[in-house]
Amino acid sequence: MGEMSSFRLGVIGALFLSVASSVSIVICNKALMSNLGFPFATTLTSWHLIVTFCTLHAAQRFHLFESKSIDMKTVMLFGILNGVSIGLLNLSLGFNSIGFYQMTKLAIIPFTVLLETLFLKKQFSQKIKLSLLVLLGGVGIASVTDLQLNFLGTVLSLLAIMTTCVGQILTNTIQKRLNVSSTQLLYQSAPFQAAILFVSGPFVDHFLTKKNVFAYKYSPIVSAFIILSCIISVSVNFSTFMVIGKTSPVTYQVLGHLKTCLVLAFGYTLLHDPFTIRNIIGILVAILGMGLYSYFCVQDNKKKQSADPSLASQMKDKENTPILGMPDKEAHEAKKSTKVSLV
Repeated sequence: MGEMSSFRLGVIGALFLSVASSVSIVICNKALMSNLGFPFATTLTSWHLIVTFCTLHAAQRFHLFESKSIDMKTVMLFGILNGVSIGLLNLSLGFNSIGFYQMTKLAIIPFTVLLETLFLKKQFSQKIKLSLLVLLGGVGIASVTDLQLNFLGTVLSLLAIMTTCVGQILTNTIQKRLNVSSTQLLYQSAPFQAAILFVSGPFVDHFLTKKNVFAYKYSPIVSAFIILSCIISVSVNFSTFMVIGKTSPVTYQVLGHLKTCLVLAFGYTLLHDPFTIRNIIGILVAILGMGLYSYFCVQDNKKKQSADPSLASQMKDKENTPILGMPDKEAHEAKKSTKVSLV
């Protein structure tokens, strides 16, 4: 019972940290890009990841967490995939209207549900699917405006959806199957994510904005906001891995849409963005959907535990099985290795 209470407190803490840090960084970046004229989003993200890695490296040296070695191929492919997904999302925003980009973000939830159902054999009840539909409808009402389609933008959006979904599913799967914490996985993968964005970021940003990040004149206030954004990003990246590891990719996406609603509300309050009755209705519907999703998830978990008391131990055994279904002999040999591998 004590372990269960501790786990729940950990989940609540991760959710709160994720919401608070994400809303804060969106407001900070919006002020940086919209008000101060710093439009280099992809390059800024690479700086976020560099600062995150440096912070975690310092924490590891002070023994605040124990570094766990993961197979280099697994970490490299995982880091590159996440870096590519960030770049594709930024390109999708650049080649599509705001409305279509919001639709792209909404499509991540159903696509994640589809992938987990097909490949991980995960079951979602009709009530949970209905709550997700209510949530998506509310976010759509609140945030989606115009829908302008073009071939290249559509292709980029589809690729962004696929890489984002696979990356988030792997974030959850690697932590559970290889028994690594969110901090350990982020520490191992951050350098690869940062590297691919640091190299490609200036080109992507120049392609989208027609401006050169290296030719930009950095004023003291812009530099201060960049530093603040990088500091907040440590909490954002850490809480993202923590939430996905403790819950699921779908829950993280549900939380992400709550953040969207909060950003709209804070944008109106702090930055005086235009706000209509449609935004208010959409936010209320989305919050209702999120509440229903949370309630039905709790009810489903209680039913599973009451129906099969041994489910927890079975799930634990299932999570410890190799993802690629290695034979018993190969699995035994893998356990002897000092490194763990997913690929």
